[in-house]
Amino acid sequence: MIFFDKIQKSSFPYQPSLPSMNFCKTDCCKNDYNTSNVLEIKNNSTIINKLKSGIIYAFKDVWADIAGWFFIGIILAGFIMALIPDEFISQFLSGGISSMLLMLGIGIPIYICATASTPVAAALILKGVSPGTALVFLLAGPATNITSLTVLTGILGKKTCAIYLGTIALFSVVSGLILDQIYNYMNISPQAIIGTASKHIPFWMQLIGVIILIFISLNPFTDKFKKIVQKYKHNSISKNILKHKESG
Repeated sequence: MIFFDKIQKSSFPYQPSLPSMNFCKTDCCKNDYNTSNVLEIKNNSTIINKLKSGIIYAFKDVWADIAGWFFIGIILAGFIMALIPDEFISQFLSGGISSMLLMLGIGIPIYICATASTPVAAALILKGVSPGTALVFLLAGPATNITSLTVLTGILGKKTCAIYLGTIALFSVVSGLILDQIYNYMNISPQAIIGTASKHIPFWMQLIGVIILIFISLNPFTDKFKKIVQKYKHNSISKNILKHKESG
């Protein structure tokens, strides 16, 4: 045993000792820095980052997808207010099952984005269309169009597509009839309600809203314009290369 002890001491001449954990006899080791402040700052920064990312997503990403449709809807609403006579509206779209079926026939074949259909429906109501008829347009227009129905027929079959289309048409008309009954029962004039919000908003606030709307719409439209220009340049370059190869 003595021999092995000598070998260990000779092989490992330096044996560092661990520091004692009892070197701090007073309160010098206590830190006045509160760790809860760190967590609070971290949580606040996380909330701020989430709010920032949410605002960017809402006013940049989402608005970039719907800005074009929004302005299309505004332009269509202006055309409806200016060009469609009131006599046509009162004769064909004033309310009832017939006007809803007519609106259903208009809304099903064509694709109308929900963002664009909202100002169009508001303009139709101002011209005299019943709220139920406008609701049929809002429900059936964005949900169906010729392209989607053709794809559904090819994938799911004619029977399933017919059930899908019939369900949308049925619930749209039933919802429209119920909405008209609610307005009639409560004796509410939709023409007197729609468009009156601007009377309660000061002009300076409306002007600020328009400026903000234009400002957040510049980036999406400039990006789309750049993509169109790049696509046009790419197509023109490809055509020139093909012409050069054919001539060569």
